[in-house]
Formats: sequence, C-alpha cells, structure tokens
Amino acid sequence: MRVEKLRAWHLEALELQPSQAMFGTSIKQPDYQRMIVNAGQAFAAVSGDTVLGCGGMTELWENRAQIWALVSKDAGPHMVGIHRAVEGFLKQAPQRRIEAYVLVGFSAGSRWIRRLGFKHEGTMRAYSPEGDDYELYARVR
Repeated sequence: MRVEKLRAWHLEALELQPSQAMFGTSIKQPDYQRMIVNAGQAFAAVSGDTVLGCGGMTELWENRAQIWALVSKDAGPHMVGIHRAVEGFLKQAPQRRIEAYVLVGFSAGSRWIRRLGFKHEGTMRAYSPEGDDYELYARVR
C-alpha cells in the first residue's frame, strides 16, 4: 500500500463501502472533485491500481481542523496500514482541536475514530443536506 497526494482520478476510481455509498454520486462530479482536492491536505491510499480510500484535513481556523475519510469496499485487508498512516498524520498535525463527523449508526466509523483517539462530544441533529444525524468527535491536545 502507498499513500499519495489526492488527485481527482482517485475519487473517480474509488468504489465506496456500502455505508458511504450515499457519497458516490457527489465524488464523481468534476466540481466536487476539484473542491475536495483543493480544500486542504488530502491523500489517497492505493494498492496496485485499487484506491483503498481517500481522506484529508481542512483547517477551519487556527488550531481547529476537520478530518474526513471515504473508504473503499476493498479496504478491509489494508485497514491496519491505513490506520497507521492516519495515526502518523494526526501525530504531526499542529492543530490543537481536530474534529470528525460520523453518521449516526455507522458503528465501524465510530469504532475507528475512537481508536484514533477521538472522544464523542455529542449528536448533531439534521446535520447533512439530507437531514441525517451525525456524531461529533474531537481530538484535543
């Protein structure tokens, strides 16, 4: 597995896990791809020609950032390596507060974000454009 700077083709090639399938149409749109590639630090995990996941961090203001991840249906066997890469990235991040948002009921996402050292802070009602509720997690130094 290798980690590389995110490019639009990574998003185009990404076959999302079922729990994130709702983002499939958005990530295939050229305007959305340009926005997400340029919205901060962003990376892709790749094995051979398979995109295992895309993720990044956007600074909201000084000392506060938001992380995001889109994970492939094929990422399972590579999750230890992906986890270690994300952990290393977070250790070098200078922000005092880093936030993550996880769809309510997405237990695998909640487990992973907790393993990365994030603490649950609450539920954000009707957070998504579709009106879905999300859990707010934060990692504070």
